[in-house]
Amino acid sequence: MSTHRLHTILNYCIATIWLANGLFCKVLNLVPRHQQIVGRIVGEQFARPLTLGIGIAEMGMAIWILSGIKSRLNALAQIVVVAVMNIMEYFLVPDLLLWGKFNSLFALLLILVVYFNEFHLKKNKRL
Repeated sequence: MSTHRLHTILNYCIATIWLANGLFCKVLNLVPRHQQIVGRIVGEQFARPLTLGIGIAEMGMAIWILSGIKSRLNALAQIVVVAVMNIMEYFLVPDLLLWGKFNSLFALLLILVVYFNEFHLKKNKRL
């Protein structure tokens, strides 16, 4: 498989992760655990509106990924958001995470894929 093709496939996969988590888990509230996490961290009275805002922002991230605009800034933003979110959840609400503290491993894998896709594959794609 060519570097260009792998980069394109990974871009779509990463965008799908953001879209699914934003739309299905948060905006449509099909996974109430996400709102419970937000509620436990910031307070129940703010849980729904903030969860909705986070979901919309995640959907925006998917669109940004697919647009290709300032893709390096986008990759850095993804890495920071995933790292900060997972560090907070690790210490504040590990009991609400799907795999508990083991969720951190999946977050690290996503961070590595985003990094590899943007800073390795895309660089090689340009050559």
